[in-house]
Amino acid sequence: MRQRYLLLLVGLVLALLALGALPSLLASGDPYYVTATEVDSDHATVDVTNFSERQYPYLSAALEDGRSGSYYEGPVGIKGAFTHSPFDEFGALRTRSPDAVDDDVAFVQHNGTVYRLELTRETDE
Repeated sequence: MRQRYLLLLVGLVLALLALGALPSLLASGDPYYVTATEVDSDHATVDVTNFSERQYPYLSAALEDGRSGSYYEGPVGIKGAFTHSPFDEFGALRTRSPDAVDDDVAFVQHNGTVYRLELTRETDE
């Protein structure tokens, strides 16, 4: 009886691990990008100079190259529950300074320069 419970527990853990790895492999729908544009603005900003590139990969890539790598939502929205997304990064910026983020646009300051970050969806039209 204990062996059944142990096998059931191991099977459940393996299924959860597979479910966590699978969404990162799914790429369906139109890709989302974070784009960064240097602006002169008096808008409220979040200072991201000391933000970790590992914690904010989309933001960091956009500030470095002008546009981040792509993010695909995946089918039926289950991917967002298991993977890091640019939506998470915008949510973290909104938590730090609600005045600096308006929907899909955020104003950040990096090394004294103000950038307008925008979450854009590229369609195949």
